[in-house]
Amino acid sequence: MTQTETTDRVRTALATADWRRETFDLFRRVRATPEPEAAHTLWREARDAMFRAHPASPLLPEDAAGFTALPFPAYDPAWRFHARIEEAEPKVLDVETGTDGIVHFDRLGIVQVPGVGSLDVWAHGGYAGGLFVPVKDASAGKPGGTYGGGRYLIDTIKGSDLGGGDGELVLDFNFAYNPSCAYDPAWACPLAPPGNTLPVAVPVGERYGS
Repeated sequence: MTQTETTDRVRTALATADWRRETFDLFRRVRATPEPEAAHTLWREARDAMFRAHPASPLLPEDAAGFTALPFPAYDPAWRFHARIEEAEPKVLDVETGTDGIVHFDRLGIVQVPGVGSLDVWAHGGYAGGLFVPVKDASAGKPGGTYGGGRYLIDTIKGSDLGGGDGELVLDFNFAYNPSCAYDPAWACPLAPPGNTLPVAVPVGERYGS
């Protein structure tokens, strides 16, 4: 490996680490904001700024040039839920990510979202642990809809966590966001499996495309 390649790897690793720090701090501020719509505005504005200027932004150079803001509809409080994690049969999910090798998840349980459907809750099997709740709705891959591979509601290993406790999770679909691979194919992300696929369209959260 050349000196230039080593320098580039170090620069990329440090930028990614700083992106994670900023994301963790952003969700800390979101949880500390008592009014969900105000918290959502805070989150959107901060993410737009990170996508626009951070060296670890997942946007490709040709997309970053004309970037103004991520596509989101207005906040809708009807899509915020407190859901209790219920017992479910054990399942495993092994995802080949390319960048991180095989990422292992164990199904921790299931949550029932009234009028929406059920979602599997996954426990990250890596050394860092954490919870993972992806979601793929009926508009995925359709014009004006959501990313075809699904979005993330919770990914605590990367900081996205709206809180909860005593066996419950806060699931706010307004905060559903696209994985990095939606913007840069160099990333390979865990996508929503069948147990995280909903039969209904979710009209809130980050959209995909124009």
